[in-house]
Amino acid sequence: MPKINVLSKNVAELIAAGEVVERPASVVKELVENSIDAGACSITVEIKGGGILFLRITDNGCGIEREDVPTAFLRHATSKIKNEIDLNAIGTLGFRGEALCAVAGVSRVEMLTCTENSISGTRYVIEGGEQLAFEDAGCPKGTTIIVRDIFYNVPARMKFLKKDVTEGNAVAAIMERIALSHPEISFRFIRDSKSVFVTKGDGNLKNAVYSVLGREFASNLIEVNGETDGIKVKGLVSKPINCRTSRSGQFFFLNSRFVKSGTVTAALEQAYKNTIMVGKFPCAVLNVSVPFGSVDVNVHPAKTEVRFSDERAVFNAVYYSVKNAITFSDTRPEATFKSSAVNPFARMTAQEYKQTANVGANTKPRSFEYVPPTKKEETSFTLSDVIKAQQQTVKIEMPEIRVEGQAEAAPEPPIVLEKAEVQNTAVNKAEAPETKIAEETKSQKEVRYIGEALKTYIIAECENEVYLIDKHAAHERINYERLKSTEEIAVQALLTPVAVTLPSDDYILITENGDKISEAGFEIEDFGNNSVLVTAIPQMLTGLDVQTLVFDLAESLSETKTAVLPAQERIFHTVACKAAIKAGYNTSAYELERLASRVINDDSIMYCPHGRPVAIRLTKNEIEKQFGRIQ
Repeated sequence: MPKINVLSKNVAELIAAGEVVERPASVVKELVENSIDAGACSITVEIKGGGILFLRITDNGCGIEREDVPTAFLRHATSKIKNEIDLNAIGTLGFRGEALCAVAGVSRVEMLTCTENSISGTRYVIEGGEQLAFEDAGCPKGTTIIVRDIFYNVPARMKFLKKDVTEGNAVAAIMERIALSHPEISFRFIRDSKSVFVTKGDGNLKNAVYSVLGREFASNLIEVNGETDGIKVKGLVSKPINCRTSRSGQFFFLNSRFVKSGTVTAALEQAYKNTIMVGKFPCAVLNVSVPFGSVDVNVHPAKTEVRFSDERAVFNAVYYSVKNAITFSDTRPEATFKSSAVNPFARMTAQEYKQTANVGANTKPRSFEYVPPTKKEETSFTLSDVIKAQQQTVKIEMPEIRVEGQAEAAPEPPIVLEKAEVQNTAVNKAEAPETKIAEETKSQKEVRYIGEALKTYIIAECENEVYLIDKHAAHERINYERLKSTEEIAVQALLTPVAVTLPSDDYILITENGDKISEAGFEIEDFGNNSVLVTAIPQMLTGLDVQTLVFDLAESLSETKTAVLPAQERIFHTVACKAAIKAGYNTSAYELERLASRVINDDSIMYCPHGRPVAIRLTKNEIEKQFGRIQ
């Protein structure tokens, strides 16, 4: 058996350093968090060579007393914890007391620090864990730490570092997260002598997002501000129309500390269910504030993974706060024109007009883009508001819509549309807190039907605004809400049952999900030999090909294996889509007028179940700008 050896202090410290210092980004994270804990309101981070060769963190915090400087570089030395009781309520970012020791063990470190009452500052130099200088120095209040040549004494770790660009990008990502988590602090990030971003430090999260993530990201956000059972959720989330194809735009913070939490992620995406397209993910910058004793932040050495004492409470707080925001603050997308070098609506000289006329046949039409709607008055809602609003019943008469050339179905009764209670796989509906809210009555807007474009888009006018409405998407959303809110769906029995033979996989999906399919208004029996017998279908689907409907159901169920939505939701999507009027079909002006009035007067009809917008609006001001009536 090999002999057991006790490692020397130097080797032990190098191993311990590896737990904290993985790359330059790790060093930046630890040192900047120390600056934040020191009460700094201005922090500057500068790196060169990806942070491997040089990085400097300067802050205007409280500084370190001269006699405490050497102690700060010892293992497990900290000013933030005194005994085991303090571990139950950690309220600072750095507390393990080994960051400085770990950094100094694998690099060359120089510190300049000065407290407010000190006559002079202190300069301390330590390389590879060995003290080289400890002397007086002139420096402003605060602390400056310079780290050079990371892993210079550990070649095995050095060779695993990436290229300077990659390491620099990792540092930039860390700085972005920290700047977003503390909008009250002014951060400056300098990379290879070039300023990357500077935040104002005025406490306005949107300003910090603008500085760090850019104007386009910041211009499409909705404010979130909610509280449930002592858990506060504040921040910004994207509008459903501005979601992304990945989760790269999601930033979550727990008590102003960046974390990765499956609970928070699931709650956020559940709040957007049925308002965004499949495969899209919302953007968010959210800070969840919980009592310090209800979360364990020491699960992971980098403290990015946490454990909650009550996962359900955190899920509820995030879910309802975000749902509140997108329910009450989102507005319809507004259409505008892209600016171009040549404005065909501008005044022209005679010569310019002749030139335009000569090349008119080759001129490309101007393009449209969605832009954020005008900012509405910000209103704060609580959890009780959204729950009550979802439970109130609104009776609206559904327009009778038929497609010319198809068999007419029996007239349907008026819709009784209940604001569907939000489904939540992680939360029991019966456990939702009781709430009260004053019901508001909304007067119907006067809508003037203008016409239909391309047999698809309804053109209507209301209050100095012109609306373009996708008739299929609008009718699909109405059908979907009806399916969700109606306890008993009207069923049409077939005079002659239809036998449908399916592939093996589809046959299994249909037979195994018979109860979910039955809830959508279908009556399907197992007929054996990969066949099913359809005896009834939802009344709204009367006249459609039964075999095609069954195949569509099987396809929707197969997609649930990789999709976020549950099987029942996807079945409702399929039924609503098939029952809706189709783009390109002839529809009477009366039906289109009633549909336009329903959409414009009901703000809940904003997106189809697949997340596409139902309508866009053009304001009178925007139209008059294009015709040169106003500047």
